[in-house]
Formats: sequence, C-alpha cells, structure tokens
Amino acid sequence: MRSERTRSGSFSSSSSSGTPGVSNEPPFLSFSVDNIDTVKLLELLGPEKVDSADVKAIKEKLFGYTTFWLTREEPFGDLGEGVLFIGNLRGKREEIFAKLQRQLRELTGDKYNLFMVEEPNSEGEDPRGGPRVSFGLLRREVSEPGPTTLWQYVISLLLFLLTVFSCVELGIASKISSLPPEIVTYFTDPNATGPPPDMQLLLPFVESALPVAYGVLAVQLFHEVGHFLAAFPKKVKLSIPFFIPNFTLGTFGAITQFKSILPDKKTMFDISMAGPLAGAALSFSMFFVGLLLSSNPAGASDLVEVPSKLFQGSLLLGLVSRATLGYRAMHAATVAIHPLVIAGWCGLTTTAFNMLPVGCLDGGRALQGAFGKDALFGFGLTTYSLLGLGVLGGPLSLPWGLYVLICQRTPEKPCLNDVSDVGTWRRAALIVSVFLVVLTLIPLWDELAEDLGVGLVTSF
Repeated sequence: MRSERTRSGSFSSSSSSGTPGVSNEPPFLSFSVDNIDTVKLLELLGPEKVDSADVKAIKEKLFGYTTFWLTREEPFGDLGEGVLFIGNLRGKREEIFAKLQRQLRELTGDKYNLFMVEEPNSEGEDPRGGPRVSFGLLRREVSEPGPTTLWQYVISLLLFLLTVFSCVELGIASKISSLPPEIVTYFTDPNATGPPPDMQLLLPFVESALPVAYGVLAVQLFHEVGHFLAAFPKKVKLSIPFFIPNFTLGTFGAITQFKSILPDKKTMFDISMAGPLAGAALSFSMFFVGLLLSSNPAGASDLVEVPSKLFQGSLLLGLVSRATLGYRAMHAATVAIHPLVIAGWCGLTTTAFNMLPVGCLDGGRALQGAFGKDALFGFGLTTYSLLGLGVLGGPLSLPWGLYVLICQRTPEKPCLNDVSDVGTWRRAALIVSVFLVVLTLIPLWDELAEDLGVGLVTSF
C-alpha cells in the first residue's frame, strides 16, 4: 500500500503491484510540505532494488529450456531487495551457473551478483542428485561488503595495543613468584618502613616476562597470516584483524571479516580453517618443546613455578603434560615449567575457543561451509548451552559466551555458489578438529585428575 498525507492531515491510499524485489517507482521524489511519499522515502533510504527492465531482459536472454526453465519469482535478500528465480535446472548445476554468470556480465556488466542457492521449501531433490537449486539476483553494492573505513583502522590499532598490554600482563603474572623481595615487602607489608625500593629492580623482571607475551602474540599473528595466505590465491580480500584483549589468556583472538563475496563453500571452509590450523601448529610446537625443556634439569634456572591444578583446566593438554613430565612432577602442589608451556597452552586454548561451531567464528564458518546453516544453528545452540553450563572452558566459558553473543553470533553471508559440496575429506577434517577442540576445553574432574596424577587434589 502507498500512503500520502495531504495538507488537511488525512491519508489517502492507492494500491501498487509489480515484480517482487523490483522497483517500479519513478526515479525521483519531489519533496514538499503538502505531499510526502513515505514509502518511496523508505525505499531511498534502504538498499537499492533491482531494475524491472533488467529482470525482464534476464528472463528473456538468460533462462530457457537448455539452462534453467523459470516457473516463478520470489523476493530475495535480507530485506527482499533482490529477486529469486525458481524453476527447473536443465543440466549440471556448476556448468549452468558458470554460463549464467558469464551471460549476466555480458548483459548488465558489473551491476549485479548472481547466487546459486538451495530452492526454499523444496519438496524433493533434483533428479540428477543433490538439492534443487534456484538463482538469486542482488545489486553488487547490496551483496558485497563495504571497504574498511578510517575509524576501523583506528579501532584496530587501539585494540592491538591493548592486546599487547594484556599479553605483557600475562607474562608478568606468570613470573610473579620471581618478583624482587624488596618490592614485594614494600607493597604487601603494612609495617614496612624506610625509603621505597629502587624501581629499576623491576626492569630485569619485566624483561624475563616478555617471552610469554611474545609467544602469545606470535601465535595470534601466525593465525591471521594463515587466513591471509589461504585467501590470497582465491582472490578474496580480508579486513584488518581486530584483536580482542584478555588478561587470562593474553587475547581472545581476532575478528577478521571477509571483504569480498565468497565464490563457493570450499573457499569459505579453506580460509576459515587455515588460521586455526596455523595457530594450533605453532601453539602445540611451543607447548611440547616447553614440556621437554621443563623436564631437562640443565635449564632449571629458566623455569617458573605454577600451581599444578592449572593443568586440570584441559583434559587433552593435562594428559599430554602428565605423559611428558611424569607422575612425580605433576602430582605436587606446584610444577616447574618453561615459559613456552604457558604461551603454547594459552595459544591452544584461544585457538580451541575460536574453533567452536557457532556464529561467524572460524569453527562456525567452517561448519556452515561443510554442513550448511541448519547444522550451524543446531550446533550453535548446543555450544551456547555447554558454555552456559561451564562444561567447555571452565571459568572462561561465561566471558567467551558473552563475547560471541555480542560480536560473533551472526552466521556468514551466503557464497555465490552456496550449493556445491565441499567433499568428504574436508568434512572429516572438521569433525576431527571439533573433537580435539572439545577435548581441549573440557576440564579434568577431580576424580579423574587424582587417578591420573594431574595436579594435587585436596579433598575435605
């Protein structure tokens, strides 16, 4: 319905009809006090719709009995600003889609993007196998991500500096037992007298804490490099990373957005998995080498004392530590470990959190590419439930769950080819990865920790 307000304040209505997602209104709006077309004003403020003349030309010149036999049209897009062409496919979907894309560029240039999606509310599969497909049409400026703005660069820089600070704080916290005794006494003893200690005593202490900070930062930078290396040959642009500081792990990782429309689900899967795989490889190398150095008596001067109960925070990492360091070292109040163990542990935990199958986390994008949005919705609800109950991540489950709900809950936008399968081995790799993620984030319960000798369990 179209409403116009007259000078007397009453409303008159007139009906209009047209192709769904196609604008039939005149291109200009005459603003006046007497007559304001509110519907047209909302259209101008909202996303641009496709032109009816272009839709007519596409129906006449692209579709036919040798490619795609069109039967009906529906609105397409988040706000119905596009057109979804529904019909019957007359050949192999990938070949026809490539042909339609080429013909669309010849007909309209770079004005539109054509999507191949599963037919909504389909009553069956395609006779050739696989789901029935439809083709969606959207303007490029509506369907493609916008460029990175100056403010986003500023925010990214500020977040990176905060992340550097939180990583240094993590390193200092890991070395707190080696603080100079003069400084500890001055700040903790209420009866302390005399002049304040020389603060230059802190310089060697801070320098000794920097390797942990360097290790955590290196893992996250390596993670982002993995994304960019996987995106480069696919000609997919990524945004600058927005690092998220955290004083327990040093960082919660980074938010990296796609700045190009993705060609297919394989591309989404490969780019999403490349970062966690790179980060996990470097993290585990640090963690395992650190454990080997921890068991070497020659390097005892480089070790730091940490409570043994910290190793109960992860079933997988606790078992690896127990197997490497032995029962006597692990079944004590404190454990002497190399700083590389701390950096590797934090890196593996952060990588595992980012591989959870929810929202637009790396794990959520990979799951969406491998199994679709419906599977992502089901796994997302399960993940939120486990985080809410504290089953995954222990004390970090609540802050991580809130972070995902605020910043990363929305699934990724569809690919141009949102139908083609990613293949069996990619799905198998994702299943194995999620299994390892769960083992990493599940804490050791007291009975199992006592039986395995991971940490000194005190019962009252």
